[in-house]
Amino acid sequence: MKVDPITFAVIKSGLDSIADDMAYTVVRIARSEIVKDVMDFSAALCAGDGQMVAQAKTIAQHLGAIPEAMASVLAKFEGDLREGDVVIMNDPYHGGMHLPDIFMFMPIFFGGARRAFAVVICHHTDVGGRVPGSNASDSTEIYQEGLRIPPLKLYDGGVLNTTLEALIKINVRVPDRVWGDLSAQFAAAQVGRRGLEKLLQRYGADEVDAYMQELLDYAERLTRQEISTWPKGTYRFTDYIDSDGFSDKPIPINVAITVNGDGTLLVDYTGSSPQVKGALNSTLSFTHSLTYLSVRCVLAKNVPNNVGLFRCITVKAPCAARALTGYRVFDTMLGALAQIVPDKVPAAGEGGNSVICISGLRPNRQPFIIVDMICGAWGGRPDKDGLEAVTNASQNLSNMPVEVMEAEHPVRIEDYSFVPDSCGAGQYRGGVGIRRSYRILAPEALLQLRTDRVAFQPYGLNGGEPGGSSRNFIEIGNERNALPGKITTTVVQGTLIIHEQAGAGGFGNPLLRDPSQVREDFIDGKISAAFAEQHYAVLFGPRGALDVERTARLRSTRMSTPEPSDARHGA
Repeated sequence: MKVDPITFAVIKSGLDSIADDMAYTVVRIARSEIVKDVMDFSAALCAGDGQMVAQAKTIAQHLGAIPEAMASVLAKFEGDLREGDVVIMNDPYHGGMHLPDIFMFMPIFFGGARRAFAVVICHHTDVGGRVPGSNASDSTEIYQEGLRIPPLKLYDGGVLNTTLEALIKINVRVPDRVWGDLSAQFAAAQVGRRGLEKLLQRYGADEVDAYMQELLDYAERLTRQEISTWPKGTYRFTDYIDSDGFSDKPIPINVAITVNGDGTLLVDYTGSSPQVKGALNSTLSFTHSLTYLSVRCVLAKNVPNNVGLFRCITVKAPCAARALTGYRVFDTMLGALAQIVPDKVPAAGEGGNSVICISGLRPNRQPFIIVDMICGAWGGRPDKDGLEAVTNASQNLSNMPVEVMEAEHPVRIEDYSFVPDSCGAGQYRGGVGIRRSYRILAPEALLQLRTDRVAFQPYGLNGGEPGGSSRNFIEIGNERNALPGKITTTVVQGTLIIHEQAGAGGFGNPLLRDPSQVREDFIDGKISAAFAEQHYAVLFGPRGALDVERTARLRSTRMSTPEPSDARHGA
């Protein structure tokens, strides 16, 4: 194919813009907070053969799973797809991730031939099962988790499958929200169809199809070119999940990345934990997705986000692993990649979003379900401090606004703040963790916690220190008690639930941090004077003024004293 670079750039940008327009449509139309406020959804375009060619700026963790989900759709319906069809699925054993994530595929036809697919994924508030929210970490089999949907046609030739509609609505606790979000997915897919039809009309269907294939090849070439500059060899790293909630046994995630001479990678998870009893296991598609995402994070910005990149990575994964485990796969991959491209990888973040699910009945006996995914902190970077109160680097979520939560549900947020001294010290410190507390206003509620980094703190890099630990508390009256990281329990009206998320790891020797930056963190309330002295050898005088002379003497003493060897995980 003779490639015109201008046409290539226009079509590439056009596909990216169409995918982003699909995402904006979901935000405008969706009914639930988890989608329209937290923004736990994704959108993408695939070529007519199912290969993903463009992604919206949405949940990065979802998008690498699309190829396997698409394969299951084509395996069932290839030869039986026509204009007006829409296929949905959520079954992890058909390429899905977990049951709340419902995939929607709309084939796009032009000139009598299938030219593309619009794909939209949303995390739904509830899909039935034993607990509201369908996301409890203490479920022990998939049948407890909710409604499983294999690839099925929601629309057949433009006609709604009312049988499937009725089956979905009767199996979920908040059908208006679930169907409202499915309708938002459908509207977004229609936006993708109309946008692509305009592109096809302008440039011709065969021309656009050819440029789609060239776009995939282009991404593969750029990826191979960059990987070929990396030092050859095998690089290993290990990180841990605290436990599965049924025992205190840590769950190791081991990775060995082999950089080959042909610009490809072999990513081997041999030695990781086998399947666990709790609902922390996931599909191979999700492990693939996090692996691709980790590598993409250290590549040049101009590499397109499509399956061309995936062609350069082979995954060997004998273990299972889902959302929380996916975050730890991401952390483990970055720990190994830090040995390959150390100037591009930050220290570990907070460990993935914490999930606090509170559900029950309103006074009118109508159910409410809060699925709060708290986004926390980035690790210190090779040239900058970590960030706080932002999405994990592997996602594109948003913290739910307090006003929205209180307006929609019988709960009061009494504290939403930073946790002082939770950051990992370093030349570039990690972000501090977030504290959020929930006062239960309903007569009774079911609390589900899925939190981590209690036992294993986010690691630091290049001499940086680990971040602080995650903590949970329950307060009834004047009595406060600790809660485990993973629990499902009933709470009564007036109970206060407090979650403190882990802070992120630091990057670089803390004694190289500018004392004026340490003082700024102290003035901002992110660290205490005791933390500054212990970790940075920085001392303050009256009214928080920097004591320059005493600081210089203390730092000189610390620098001349060798630090004890660090036997933390990940070394």
